Amino acid sequence: MVTVQSISKYDKRHPTAITIGTFDGVHIGHRKILERLIKNAAIYHLKSTVLTFFPHPRMVLQKDAGIKLLNTIDEKTEILRKLGLEQLIIHPFTKEFSRLSATEFVRDILVNDLKIKKIIIGYDHRFGRNRNANINDLKAFGNAFDFEVEEISAQEIDEVSVSSTKIRKALEAGDIPTANAYLGYNYMLTGKIKSGKGLGRQIGFPTANLFIEEEYKLIPKKGAYVVQSRLFGKKVFGMMNIGFNPTVSGETRTSNDRKEKVEIHFFDFDQDLYEQRIQIDILHRLRDEHKFESVDALKAQLQKDKQKSFELIS
Repeated sequence: MVTVQSISKYDKRHPTAITIGTFDGVHIGHRKILERLIKNAAIYHLKSTVLTFFPHPRMVLQKDAGIKLLNTIDEKTEILRKLGLEQLIIHPFTKEFSRLSATEFVRDILVNDLKIKKIIIGYDHRFGRNRNANINDLKAFGNAFDFEVEEISAQEIDEVSVSSTKIRKALEAGDIPTANAYLGYNYMLTGKIKSGKGLGRQIGFPTANLFIEEEYKLIPKKGAYVVQSRLFGKKVFGMMNIGFNPTVSGETRTSNDRKEKVEIHFFDFDQDLYEQRIQIDILHRLRDEHKFESVDALKAQLQKDKQKSFELIS
């Protein structure tokens, strides 16, 4: 898959079949559109192309710094690559770009720059300045500029009954089965391993501390989870804690603090991961985070968590 960081860098020699959207999560609803896109591109000898935007439009237009997304750009790119997409265009979303009229967007961007011959889009898609153009306007543009518009109907989309918002709410509630079912894959966290205080090793549960750079990435509800990762080419299971380690640190969460610690104890693994960038797939939720009366009580609970983890992955 070819990834292009701006519309201006697109190679205009290749006519495209395209779809447009943020595709946060690339969930099973999105995949109906993407699978149809890839199939149509192959039939008509076009390049299957997704046009997406970063930052998320809400971050720019509504100054919604608090929005949490299901995928980082790198995660989304990898998911789309695995689906078999040929081209991904990640265009910087700015206020200036948002002011393009519908005509300017279609004529200058889609037709002249991206050479579209077919667009596959949801029935409720809106575009242009103030989102004032709809699917009927797009079909009229298609007639004027000689490209085909294929509409994904309300019935087809509602049939899946999935949205990125539903998945976010499930993760915030710690409902991993629902989130993973809607996504069609295990929710992931990606980051770099950083050094910690070493307290886990002292009680027989050495942990890897995962630092997630992207503050917009949604972190699931605090608590303990069963996870898996691929480390040095091998699948490794473990358990992960999201929270503030109240038993050993005495820290509590304040209303303006989202810097949860993400710590993973891998089973049957004792190699150095410091500064390695790894992906963690979340499989199950074990329990809420608790404040224990002593380190011994914490250790006893971790033993129970480990046993429960083995039961869940066996």
